[in-house]
Amino acid sequence: MARILTGIQSSGIPHLGNLLGAIMPAIELSRDKANDSLFFIADLHSITTVKDGATRRTNVDAVAATWIALGFDYDQNMLYRQSDLPEVCELTWYLSCFVPFPMLQNAHSFKDKSDKLSDVNAGLFTYPVLMTADILLYDANIVPVGKDQQQHLEMARDTARAVNFHYQTEVFVVPEAKIDTNVMTVPGTDGQKMSKSYGNFIDVFQDPKAIKKQVAGIVTDASTLEEPKDPELSTVYKLFRLVASAEAATAMAEKYAAGGYGHGHAKAELTEALVAAFAPARERYNQLMANPDEIDRILAQGADKARQIGTRTLDRVRSVMGTGPRKLM
Repeated sequence: MARILTGIQSSGIPHLGNLLGAIMPAIELSRDKANDSLFFIADLHSITTVKDGATRRTNVDAVAATWIALGFDYDQNMLYRQSDLPEVCELTWYLSCFVPFPMLQNAHSFKDKSDKLSDVNAGLFTYPVLMTADILLYDANIVPVGKDQQQHLEMARDTARAVNFHYQTEVFVVPEAKIDTNVMTVPGTDGQKMSKSYGNFIDVFQDPKAIKKQVAGIVTDASTLEEPKDPELSTVYKLFRLVASAEAATAMAEKYAAGGYGHGHAKAELTEALVAAFAPARERYNQLMANPDEIDRILAQGADKARQIGTRTLDRVRSVMGTGPRKLM
Protein backbone atom coordinates (compact mmCIF):
# COMPACT_ATOMS: atom_id res chain seq x y z
CA MET A 1 0.00 0.00 0.00
CA ALA A 2 1.32 3.44 -0.94
CA ARG A 3 0.61 6.59 1.02
CA ILE A 4 -0.09 9.59 -1.24
CA LEU A 5 0.09 13.13 0.13
CA THR A 6 -1.05 16.35 -1.52
CA GLY A 7 -1.01 19.90 -0.18
CA ILE A 8 -3.75 22.27 -1.31
CA GLN A 9 -3.33 26.05 -1.34
CA SER A 10 -5.96 27.92 0.68
CA SER A 11 -6.36 30.74 -1.80
CA GLY A 12 -10.13 31.15 -2.09
CA ILE A 13 -12.75 29.49 -4.27
CA PRO A 14 -11.07 27.21 -6.83
CA HIS A 15 -11.99 28.11 -10.41
CA LEU A 16 -12.73 25.90 -13.41
CA GLY A 17 -9.03 25.64 -14.29
CA ASN A 18 -8.20 24.35 -10.80
CA LEU A 19 -11.07 21.87 -10.93
CA LEU A 20 -10.24 20.35 -14.31
CA GLY A 21 -6.47 20.63 -14.12
CA ALA A 22 -5.75 19.46 -10.57
CA ILE A 23 -8.63 18.75 -8.21
CA MET A 24 -10.71 16.28 -10.19
CA PRO A 25 -7.65 14.24 -11.36
CA ALA A 26 -6.40 14.09 -7.74
CA ILE A 27 -9.79 12.91 -6.50
CA GLU A 28 -9.78 10.22 -9.19
CA LEU A 29 -6.33 9.11 -8.01
CA SER A 30 -7.58 8.91 -4.42
CA ARG A 31 -10.30 6.42 -5.39
CA ASP A 32 -7.73 3.62 -5.59
CA LYS A 33 -8.49 1.71 -2.40
CA ALA A 34 -5.02 0.17 -2.49
CA ASN A 35 -3.61 3.53 -1.39
CA ASP A 36 -3.99 5.93 1.53
CA SER A 37 -4.56 9.52 0.41
CA LEU A 38 -3.84 12.49 2.67
CA PHE A 39 -5.02 15.85 1.36
CA PHE A 40 -4.28 18.85 3.55
CA ILE A 41 -5.21 22.51 3.21
CA ALA A 42 -2.03 24.55 3.64
CA ASP A 43 -3.35 27.41 5.75
CA LEU A 44 -0.05 27.85 7.62
CA HIS A 45 1.79 28.40 4.35
CA SER A 46 -0.71 31.09 3.37
CA ILE A 47 0.29 33.29 6.32
CA THR A 48 3.43 34.29 4.40
CA THR A 49 1.19 36.45 2.21
CA VAL A 50 -2.34 36.56 3.66
CA LYS A 51 -2.45 38.19 7.09
CA ASP A 52 -6.22 38.55 7.62
CA GLY A 53 -7.63 35.73 9.75
CA ALA A 54 -11.24 35.99 8.52
CA THR A 55 -10.07 35.77 4.92
CA ARG A 56 -8.02 32.69 5.68
CA ARG A 57 -10.94 30.89 7.35
CA THR A 58 -13.21 31.68 4.40
CA ASN A 59 -10.56 30.45 1.98
CA VAL A 60 -10.08 27.20 3.90
CA ASP A 61 -13.85 26.63 3.96
CA ALA A 62 -14.09 27.26 0.22
CA VAL A 63 -11.29 24.85 -0.62
CA ALA A 64 -12.59 22.13 1.69
CA ALA A 65 -16.15 22.54 0.38
CA THR A 66 -14.87 22.24 -3.19
CA TRP A 67 -13.05 18.96 -2.61
CA ILE A 68 -15.95 17.48 -0.68
CA ALA A 69 -18.54 18.67 -3.21
CA LEU A 70 -16.59 17.12 -6.08
CA GLY A 71 -16.63 13.73 -4.37
CA PHE A 72 -13.47 13.33 -2.31
CA ASP A 73 -14.09 10.38 0.00
CA TYR A 74 -13.08 11.81 3.37
CA ASP A 75 -14.16 8.64 5.20
CA GLN A 76 -11.83 6.37 3.24
CA ASN A 77 -9.05 8.96 3.06
CA MET A 78 -7.98 12.05 5.03
CA LEU A 79 -8.84 15.70 4.39
CA TYR A 80 -7.49 18.01 7.05
CA ARG A 81 -6.38 21.54 7.86
CA GLN A 82 -2.60 21.90 8.20
CA SER A 83 -2.86 24.06 11.33
CA ASP A 84 -4.97 21.43 13.12
CA LEU A 85 -1.77 19.44 13.60
CA PRO A 86 0.76 21.61 15.48
CA GLU A 87 3.05 18.59 15.40
CA VAL A 88 4.12 19.78 11.95
CA CYS A 89 5.54 22.96 13.50
CA GLU A 90 7.59 20.97 16.01
CA LEU A 91 8.98 18.82 13.21
CA THR A 92 9.75 21.96 11.17
CA TRP A 93 12.09 23.13 13.93
CA TYR A 94 13.92 19.79 14.11
CA LEU A 95 14.34 19.74 10.33
CA SER A 96 15.49 23.36 10.17
CA CYS A 97 18.50 22.33 12.26
CA PHE A 98 19.57 19.99 9.43
CA VAL A 99 18.77 22.11 6.38
CA PRO A 100 21.83 24.08 5.16
CA PHE A 101 21.40 27.81 4.69
CA PRO A 102 22.48 27.78 0.99
CA MET A 103 19.72 25.29 0.19
CA LEU A 104 17.09 27.78 1.34
CA GLN A 105 18.85 30.61 -0.48
CA ASN A 106 18.53 28.64 -3.72
CA ALA A 107 14.85 27.80 -3.24
CA HIS A 108 12.65 29.29 -5.97
CA SER A 109 10.16 30.52 -3.36
CA PHE A 110 12.92 32.78 -1.99
CA LYS A 111 14.97 33.57 -5.10
CA ASP A 112 11.95 34.85 -7.01
CA LYS A 113 11.58 37.65 -4.44
CA SER A 114 15.15 38.07 -3.26
CA ASP A 115 15.68 41.21 -5.39
CA LYS A 116 13.57 43.04 -2.81
CA LEU A 117 14.51 41.56 0.56
CA SER A 118 12.29 43.97 2.48
CA ASP A 119 9.32 41.97 1.14
CA VAL A 120 10.76 38.63 2.27
CA ASN A 121 9.68 37.41 5.71
CA ALA A 122 11.28 34.54 7.60
CA GLY A 123 8.25 32.38 6.88
CA LEU A 124 8.79 32.70 3.15
CA PHE A 125 12.49 31.92 3.54
CA THR A 126 11.82 28.74 5.54
CA TYR A 127 8.78 27.77 3.44
CA PRO A 128 10.54 24.66 2.04
CA VAL A 129 11.26 23.38 5.57
CA LEU A 130 7.58 23.53 6.53
CA MET A 131 6.73 21.82 3.25
CA THR A 132 9.29 19.12 4.06
CA ALA A 133 7.70 18.63 7.48
CA ASP A 134 4.27 18.37 5.84
CA ILE A 135 5.58 15.43 3.82
CA LEU A 136 7.89 13.61 6.22
CA LEU A 137 5.55 13.75 9.22
CA TYR A 138 3.12 11.36 7.54
CA ASP A 139 5.57 8.83 6.05
CA ALA A 140 4.35 9.75 2.57
CA ASN A 141 5.58 7.46 -0.21
CA ILE A 142 4.30 9.45 -3.18
CA VAL A 143 3.85 13.20 -3.51
CA PRO A 144 2.17 14.42 -6.72
CA VAL A 145 3.73 17.79 -7.62
CA GLY A 146 3.87 20.14 -10.55
CA LYS A 147 7.19 21.04 -12.12
CA ASP A 148 7.24 24.28 -10.11
CA GLN A 149 7.27 22.30 -6.84
CA GLN A 150 9.76 19.63 -7.91
CA GLN A 151 12.68 21.49 -6.29
CA HIS A 152 10.93 21.59 -2.90
CA LEU A 153 10.25 17.86 -3.09
CA GLU A 154 13.94 17.23 -3.80
CA MET A 155 14.76 19.28 -0.70
CA ALA A 156 12.45 17.04 1.32
CA ARG A 157 14.20 13.95 -0.03
CA ASP A 158 17.65 15.38 0.69
CA THR A 159 16.65 16.35 4.23
CA ALA A 160 15.17 12.93 4.97
CA ARG A 161 18.33 11.23 3.74
CA ALA A 162 20.53 13.60 5.76
CA VAL A 163 18.69 12.84 9.01
CA ASN A 164 18.63 9.11 8.31
CA PHE A 165 22.37 9.11 7.58
CA HIS A 166 23.21 11.15 10.67
CA TYR A 167 21.37 8.79 13.02
CA GLN A 168 22.16 5.66 10.99
CA THR A 169 18.55 4.53 11.06
CA GLU A 170 15.42 5.10 8.97
CA VAL A 171 13.89 7.96 10.90
CA PHE A 172 12.00 9.14 7.81
CA VAL A 173 10.51 7.55 4.72
CA VAL A 174 12.18 9.11 1.67
CA PRO A 175 9.28 10.25 -0.55
CA GLU A 176 9.04 9.89 -4.31
CA ALA A 177 7.74 12.62 -6.59
CA LYS A 178 4.90 11.92 -9.01
CA ILE A 179 5.20 14.58 -11.68
CA ASP A 180 2.31 14.75 -14.12
CA THR A 181 3.69 16.05 -17.40
CA ASN A 182 0.21 16.01 -18.90
CA VAL A 183 -1.45 18.52 -16.58
CA MET A 184 -4.45 19.94 -18.36
CA THR A 185 -4.11 23.59 -19.38
CA VAL A 186 -7.51 25.25 -19.20
CA PRO A 187 -7.90 28.48 -21.19
CA GLY A 188 -9.31 31.52 -19.45
CA THR A 189 -11.87 33.96 -20.80
CA ASP A 190 -9.10 35.92 -22.55
CA GLY A 191 -7.49 32.85 -24.14
CA GLN A 192 -4.53 32.76 -21.76
CA LYS A 193 -4.14 30.05 -19.11
CA MET A 194 -6.99 30.42 -16.61
CA SER A 195 -5.66 32.09 -13.47
CA LYS A 196 -6.90 34.23 -10.60
CA SER A 197 -3.95 36.56 -11.14
CA TYR A 198 -5.14 37.24 -14.69
CA GLY A 199 -8.76 37.70 -13.62
CA ASN A 200 -9.84 35.48 -16.51
CA PHE A 201 -11.41 32.62 -14.56
CA ILE A 202 -14.86 31.03 -14.42
CA ASP A 203 -16.38 30.19 -11.03
CA VAL A 204 -18.77 27.29 -11.57
CA PHE A 205 -20.09 27.49 -8.00
CA GLN A 206 -21.92 30.76 -8.68
CA ASP A 207 -25.55 30.82 -9.77
CA PRO A 208 -26.37 30.19 -13.46
CA LYS A 209 -26.86 33.91 -14.20
CA ALA A 210 -23.37 34.70 -12.93
CA ILE A 211 -21.89 31.83 -14.93
CA LYS A 212 -23.67 33.11 -18.05
CA LYS A 213 -22.16 36.56 -17.48
CA GLN A 214 -18.65 35.14 -17.14
CA VAL A 215 -19.05 33.08 -20.30
CA ALA A 216 -20.35 36.12 -22.14
CA GLY A 217 -17.03 37.81 -21.37
CA ILE A 218 -14.98 35.24 -23.31
CA VAL A 219 -12.97 37.02 -26.00
CA THR A 220 -13.83 35.93 -29.55
CA ASP A 221 -12.81 37.06 -33.02
CA ALA A 222 -14.78 39.42 -35.25
CA SER A 223 -16.09 36.80 -37.68
CA THR A 224 -19.73 37.09 -38.71
CA LEU A 225 -22.49 34.63 -37.96
CA GLU A 226 -22.47 33.30 -41.52
CA GLU A 227 -18.75 32.67 -41.82
CA PRO A 228 -17.33 29.16 -41.29
CA LYS A 229 -14.94 29.12 -38.34
CA ASP A 230 -12.07 26.95 -37.16
CA PRO A 231 -13.22 25.56 -33.78
CA GLU A 232 -9.60 25.08 -32.70
CA LEU A 233 -9.20 28.87 -32.69
CA SER A 234 -12.20 29.37 -30.42
CA THR A 235 -11.73 29.59 -26.64
CA VAL A 236 -15.44 28.86 -26.27
CA TYR A 237 -15.04 25.55 -28.10
CA LYS A 238 -11.87 24.64 -26.21
CA LEU A 239 -13.71 25.08 -22.91
CA PHE A 240 -16.83 23.31 -24.17
CA ARG A 241 -15.00 20.13 -25.11
CA LEU A 242 -13.51 19.94 -21.61
CA VAL A 243 -16.92 19.77 -19.92
CA ALA A 244 -19.30 18.36 -22.54
CA SER A 245 -19.58 14.87 -23.98
CA ALA A 246 -17.41 13.89 -26.94
CA GLU A 247 -20.52 13.74 -29.12
CA ALA A 248 -21.60 17.25 -28.14
CA ALA A 249 -18.09 18.61 -28.75
CA THR A 250 -17.99 17.02 -32.20
CA ALA A 251 -21.39 18.51 -33.02
CA MET A 252 -20.25 22.00 -31.98
CA ALA A 253 -17.09 21.69 -34.08
CA GLU A 254 -19.15 20.72 -37.11
CA LYS A 255 -21.50 23.68 -36.63
CA TYR A 256 -18.56 26.06 -36.36
CA ALA A 257 -17.04 24.68 -39.57
CA ALA A 258 -20.33 24.76 -41.50
CA GLY A 259 -21.07 28.44 -40.89
CA GLY A 260 -24.34 30.00 -39.84
CA TYR A 261 -23.32 29.41 -36.22
CA GLY A 262 -22.08 32.33 -34.16
CA HIS A 263 -20.01 32.69 -31.02
CA GLY A 264 -23.17 33.69 -29.18
CA HIS A 265 -24.71 30.30 -29.97
CA ALA A 266 -21.56 28.56 -28.75
CA LYS A 267 -21.49 30.61 -25.54
CA ALA A 268 -25.09 29.64 -24.82
CA GLU A 269 -24.20 25.96 -25.23
CA LEU A 270 -21.12 26.36 -23.02
CA THR A 271 -23.16 28.04 -20.29
CA GLU A 272 -25.71 25.25 -20.37
CA ALA A 273 -22.96 22.61 -20.22
CA LEU A 274 -21.20 24.28 -17.27
CA VAL A 275 -24.41 24.72 -15.30
CA ALA A 276 -25.44 21.09 -15.90
CA ALA A 277 -22.02 19.49 -15.35
CA PHE A 278 -21.48 21.07 -11.95
CA ALA A 279 -25.07 21.26 -10.70
CA PRO A 280 -24.74 18.57 -7.98
CA ALA A 281 -21.36 19.92 -6.86
CA ARG A 282 -22.71 23.48 -6.80
CA GLU A 283 -25.60 22.46 -4.57
CA ARG A 284 -23.35 20.54 -2.18
CA TYR A 285 -20.76 23.35 -2.14
CA ASN A 286 -23.36 25.94 -1.17
CA GLN A 287 -24.78 23.65 1.52
CA LEU A 288 -21.33 23.29 3.06
CA MET A 289 -20.50 27.00 2.88
CA ALA A 290 -23.76 27.71 4.70
CA ASN A 291 -22.79 25.19 7.40
CA PRO A 292 -19.12 25.73 8.34
CA ASP A 293 -19.55 23.52 11.42
CA GLU A 294 -19.90 20.53 9.08
CA ILE A 295 -16.69 21.54 7.32
CA ASP A 296 -14.91 21.78 10.68
CA ARG A 297 -16.21 18.35 11.65
CA ILE A 298 -14.93 16.74 8.46
CA LEU A 299 -11.54 18.44 8.73
CA ALA A 300 -11.24 17.47 12.40
CA GLN A 301 -12.04 13.86 11.50
CA GLY A 302 -9.24 13.90 8.94
CA ALA A 303 -6.84 15.55 11.38
CA ASP A 304 -7.51 12.87 14.01
CA LYS A 305 -6.61 10.13 11.52
CA ALA A 306 -3.54 11.99 10.24
CA ARG A 307 -2.35 12.59 13.83
CA GLN A 308 -2.19 8.85 14.45
CA ILE A 309 0.40 8.62 11.68
CA GLY A 310 2.20 11.84 12.55
CA THR A 311 2.56 10.98 16.24
CA ARG A 312 4.41 7.76 15.42
CA THR A 313 6.82 9.66 13.19
CA LEU A 314 7.38 12.38 15.76
CA ASP A 315 8.04 9.75 18.44
CA ARG A 316 10.85 8.36 16.27
CA VAL A 317 12.31 11.84 15.80
CA ARG A 318 12.13 12.70 19.49
CA SER A 319 13.72 9.40 20.37
CA VAL A 320 16.81 9.83 18.18
CA MET A 321 17.15 13.55 18.95
CA GLY A 322 16.70 13.11 22.69
CA THR A 323 13.69 15.37 23.16
CA GLY A 324 10.47 14.66 25.02
CA PRO A 325 9.81 11.58 27.19
CA ARG A 326 12.09 8.55 26.76
CA LYS A 327 10.47 6.15 24.31
CA LEU A 328 11.84 3.19 22.45
CA MET A 329 11.75 3.34 18.67
